[in-house]
Amino acid sequence: MNPLLDFSGLPRFGDISVTHITPAVDQLLADNRALIERLSEVASQADWQNFVTPLEDANERLTRAWGIVAHLNAVMNSAEWRVAYNENLPKISEYYTSLAQHPVLYRAFSVIRQRDDFVALSDEKRRVVENELRDFRLGGAELPAEQQQRFRDVQAGLSQLAARFEENVLDATNDWAMWVDSEADLLGLPDDVVQTAREAAARDGRSGWKFTLHAPSYIPVMQYAESRALREKMYHAYATRASEFGPAERDNAPLMQRILELRQEAATLLGFADYAGLSLATKMADTPEQVRAFLDDLATRARPYAERDLQELRAFAAEQLALTDLQSWDLSWASEKLRVARYDFSDQDVKQYFPEPVVLAGLFRVVHTLYGLTVREAHAPVWHETVRFFEVLDEQGAPIGRFYLDLYAREHKRGGAWMDDVITRRRKGDVIQLPVAYLNCNFSAPVGGRPALFTHDEVLTLFHEFGHGLHHLMTKMEELGVSGIHGVEWDAVELPSQFMENFCWEWEVLQHMTAHAETGESLPRVLFDRMLGAKNFQSGLATLRQIEFALFDLALHNRQRQPGESVLNVLERVRQQVAVFIPPAYNRFANSFSHIFAGGYAAGYYSYKWAEVLSADVYGSFEEQGVLSSATGRRFWDEVLAVGGSRSARESFVAFRGREPDVAALLRHNGMA
Repeated sequence: MNPLLDFSGLPRFGDISVTHITPAVDQLLADNRALIERLSEVASQADWQNFVTPLEDANERLTRAWGIVAHLNAVMNSAEWRVAYNENLPKISEYYTSLAQHPVLYRAFSVIRQRDDFVALSDEKRRVVENELRDFRLGGAELPAEQQQRFRDVQAGLSQLAARFEENVLDATNDWAMWVDSEADLLGLPDDVVQTAREAAARDGRSGWKFTLHAPSYIPVMQYAESRALREKMYHAYATRASEFGPAERDNAPLMQRILELRQEAATLLGFADYAGLSLATKMADTPEQVRAFLDDLATRARPYAERDLQELRAFAAEQLALTDLQSWDLSWASEKLRVARYDFSDQDVKQYFPEPVVLAGLFRVVHTLYGLTVREAHAPVWHETVRFFEVLDEQGAPIGRFYLDLYAREHKRGGAWMDDVITRRRKGDVIQLPVAYLNCNFSAPVGGRPALFTHDEVLTLFHEFGHGLHHLMTKMEELGVSGIHGVEWDAVELPSQFMENFCWEWEVLQHMTAHAETGESLPRVLFDRMLGAKNFQSGLATLRQIEFALFDLALHNRQRQPGESVLNVLERVRQQVAVFIPPAYNRFANSFSHIFAGGYAAGYYSYKWAEVLSADVYGSFEEQGVLSSATGRRFWDEVLAVGGSRSARESFVAFRGREPDVAALLRHNGMA
């Protein structure tokens, strides 16, 4: 059997090869289209059992199979796999776009909605039907036939452009390397970073040290290298990825322009003034104007703190580092120097207390304390030897879900960190299908036979992605369309993940999830207090930078953008309005901004700050009741994590907090109260 067509359990990663992709996709698409023809015969008498259930079953099989293909394309990218992925992507895109426009399916869901017994359906099922009807309208089901075809072409084009954008970023990242031959150029770099660079060079059959643009190599150079020339060289390479400064075939600028044109065309076809309006049709925020007002308000509050942060950094650099012309490639380095001077610790000091096994045990302890859940390692086929597999058990020892953990950066793996679903919880007859998740990061791998050591920022990232994972795994919903993260508004989906980050700043947590790599001693309280004192170090700059990205995204996708105006010009215009520090003219940040050009954050990057208001306010309840309060944890599970998309995120928030969201907690957590 083709392993991509085996849905009896977990993916058979050890058996899957590139040759399985096209036969599996073709078979599933043929099966689904045949089913839709059969379902069309009962559309006028459609109900949940004779129509929705078989359609969901068929689409779930396709989603699961293609999800495996897309996942392997992201974490084990190869030339052969990429070709097969790109050959099949248009088929998948065309299927789902045509499904959203299928007149008989649209009419069948309308029939279900209008049935007298609709009110007798569960809240979950009614929400699924309402969402389906909305998505039919947003998918072009009400367009004239010729416009439907154009809409399908637009959607197919956008899928291919997004895949090409991501590939260009990955290739530009993978193909650049810098070899250092002089040990003097390594001054300031941590020992483990130097050792990793030497091993990388040796694998290429070269002496010296090899540095790349992957985060575990790039970030330490920018933060610690005393050689300003080294930092500038790496910054230039990183800031110009997938741009006109590299091979023409990898320049993402033409792709960005075309993506924006097609998005605007899709919005116009559906009757929206711009793509921002279309994007917000499925989000908590109501209008682009509301989002703009939200971001402008935060920018106004953050700007004085950002100006103060930059002034302090410039003064310190001039007085203590003899650096009077602070540049983009100096910011991380000078900031680290200032932090050490002000708070008497460095990230490297802290990193020694966060070996991987201790961090994971501490994370699992938090989950056990809050929710009574136990996380234990299990066995399953994996796609890389460093991937681990775990199961999550409830208080009675019964499994509620499982997850894969892929922690380390490597070539041919997409950058960043993300969670994705493998299998979603749902009822299938008398059986509950348990959810499974992928958790992916890009941390430094172990070196020298020792466990990997994580920076505190990496610990925050791990907790963040685990929060997404819990949202998927702890759902109690039994209908696919609203189970876990499904059906949750995009600007609320970051709530559970950002919420989890807060525990990384609690002494009750850190004293039990740290052990020095050499001595085994827990994090000293005095060092923790210094970390806490530095928690909001340069938070003004960081906040304003995120707002800059969000305003840039919004400006690209609404009427602020002038016809024909380049992406770079829009970014420069936003920076002049918002930023307190302007990068060099050659900076091409937008060319690798995968969140909005290849991910799901187009006209939605504001979601990070929007959801942070929610998560900070939710955590405020834990601060009031005890940060590790199991009673508050169970209530958060019941009112937010368990309900998935079965009701609006606003309803879930109010059910937990007892009131509407308040920005005060966010400002307080960021030292801007």
